[in-house]
Amino acid sequence: MPTPKKSRRVTKELLMLRALNPRMALTDTDRKKYYALEKGYQGEVMFDALTEGLKNNCIVLNGLLFKLKEKHFQIDTIIIFQKTIYLIDVKNFEGDYIYKSDPDRFCKNDTEIDDPILQLFRSESKLRQLLDEYRFNLLVESYVVHINPTFTLYKAPQNNHVILPTQINRFIRKLENIPSNLNGGHERLADLLISLDQGDYPNAPKPTYCYEQLRKGTCCSKCNSFSVSVGERKMVCNLCGFEERLESVVLRSVGELRLLFPEFKITTNLVFEWCGDVFSKKMIRRVLKANYTLVGHGQWSFFE
Repeated sequence: MPTPKKSRRVTKELLMLRALNPRMALTDTDRKKYYALEKGYQGEVMFDALTEGLKNNCIVLNGLLFKLKEKHFQIDTIIIFQKTIYLIDVKNFEGDYIYKSDPDRFCKNDTEIDDPILQLFRSESKLRQLLDEYRFNLLVESYVVHINPTFTLYKAPQNNHVILPTQINRFIRKLENIPSNLNGGHERLADLLISLDQGDYPNAPKPTYCYEQLRKGTCCSKCNSFSVSVGERKMVCNLCGFEERLESVVLRSVGELRLLFPEFKITTNLVFEWCGDVFSKKMIRRVLKANYTLVGHGQWSFFE
């Protein structure tokens, strides 16, 4: 069974757009970025479910951002086997795409987009350089996995690095059949790669917003509807029926505030206003005291 050394995390950029989307009208640029990030993340999670089922001895690292020679490069999934490192770039494209030649271009509806194969080879080259820098000598094999079953690629070039939706099960079986016995060196490599992970892109573009313009209230974490009913212990979405414990809702709201407004001090009144006055201040304070540290006294107190 694979060793899940590093689980996938949602990037700060996507978390921020998730929090803002139900509370304001995103610009066209931010909305497109949000949908692209969300779609990409969902595709990666779909592939994670497949690698979790691998039965041989390997180490899986998900969602890594490295810095090499002052430039960043991102890798969706790394799988470490005894003799080979597999670099996987997951694409969740849907619909019809085509490769056009003279010159080579990757297009959708006659619109040229970045070629996933070229992106893959750049990441592979940088990963090789990184391994050389730390004197790890393992083969690297790289693949673009098109995870969406609706994806179709016309005039695809003969390229063993591209895994189409109909080939995914066969690819996973190939991975499962790789002989692999790991040792301490493989563990040290995995720990090194995790330590080199940068987390989030520095200075990533941030949407423009302010506290006053954002819609206040409590929305469903599943469908983003603000039409909810609050009971003694649970909040129920009137649109999709999703249920969530009140404590979880309050903590989720605090997480949004800390993400969007890190300069704000978390107080009972602030959380009460952010949630749209749907919870009692007494309940909010109880949740905050159980999960955060109270600093100060009286009207100047806050939680951290």
